[in-house]
Amino acid sequence: MSEFGTNVSRRTVLAGLAALASRPAFAQVAPLRIGFLTVKTGPLAAPGKQMEEGFQLFLRERGFQIAGRKVELIVADTTGDPAVAKTKTQELIERQKVHVLVGPLASYEALAIEESVRAGQIPVILSAASAEDLTQRKANEYFLRSASSAAQFSHPFGVYAAKELGYRRIVTIGDDLAYSHEGIAGFQRTFEESGGKIVQRLWSPLNTPDYASYIAQIDASADALFAMFAGVGASRFLQQARDFGLREKLPLLGGMTTVDEALLATMGDEAIGVISAAWYSAAIDTPENKAFVEAYRKTQKADPGVYTTGAYCAGLILEAALQAVDGRVDDKPAFLKALRAVSITHSPRGAIRFDPYGNPIGDIYIRKTERRDGRLVNSVLKVYADVSQFWTYDPKEFLAAPVYGRNYVVRPASK
Repeated sequence: MSEFGTNVSRRTVLAGLAALASRPAFAQVAPLRIGFLTVKTGPLAAPGKQMEEGFQLFLRERGFQIAGRKVELIVADTTGDPAVAKTKTQELIERQKVHVLVGPLASYEALAIEESVRAGQIPVILSAASAEDLTQRKANEYFLRSASSAAQFSHPFGVYAAKELGYRRIVTIGDDLAYSHEGIAGFQRTFEESGGKIVQRLWSPLNTPDYASYIAQIDASADALFAMFAGVGASRFLQQARDFGLREKLPLLGGMTTVDEALLATMGDEAIGVISAAWYSAAIDTPENKAFVEAYRKTQKADPGVYTTGAYCAGLILEAALQAVDGRVDDKPAFLKALRAVSITHSPRGAIRFDPYGNPIGDIYIRKTERRDGRLVNSVLKVYADVSQFWTYDPKEFLAAPVYGRNYVVRPASK
């Protein structure tokens, strides 16, 4: 009698197994389809390229497989236009049937795709877009950040500028869009609550070719200038600030993208000495970050910045969630719950965990741009640990106030 039973011979079983092995592998698990929203053309193309490079690095390290599922990456160029971003998002959801989205780059793009994402019930890991209300007053359960909200870095930076740099009067200038409005407002709030005063605010259109008229308006009697630009505008402003002698008159503070590593390779001595704040620096001295920087340098011959690292960390978050559900991404409720429950102890940026609104709680680094070994780097001066998007404020009180904006005025601190 065979060990398989009285009615089934060993030859029959082996024949059946051979037949199964010869069939097409149609029963294999379908690929994980990831839609990647980035900018490949226009003034934001440089950071958009860095985003894609960061996510591609993550996938290459894993052989384009996550949690046992092969990955099909579908990249869409939004051109930095909110209408195009919305159209591309709808195509990825409705035609490409993606399981998850990563991106987009700009805050105004994320705001444009919010309704499409909610209707399609597709999780989005925001690797760069920082619009505050996406994880605050209008929190969308399908949005999760791998980067930060716009003011998350600038809250501690305002305190640092007043209490440790000793500045009392600061001028601000930035791109006239939501990212800069919110980031500068967060800086203004904590700076003024710490005893300082914003004496002048200037706004310039994104991708301004000539900043001469704006530089001419800057009050040079202030203690410092806080500049918040993204993309090629940051390089142009720093170069023109040097050419017009502004760098010699005022110390320069920068938003996290003003001297991002994505731009430092294109800059010269005009960037030296800029003090900035961000949730990442390529100079973070941990084994995880050193390995990440080395891997990126091998292929790109440059250092990774917040755009690269945000996309790479989006991959880490996605991987952790998929492992938690054994790759069952089609179980949308379980997958979404797993995404929000992710807690990563070691990543290039440090530990990552999420608040109830889908925004990460993590370290913020105060940095100084210096030249080391022939390259510009953002050396770490100080670390503010476990920073929330609400800083030290009560979340309920914070959310009861209007979102930070272009004409923000600091309210008296509640007693």
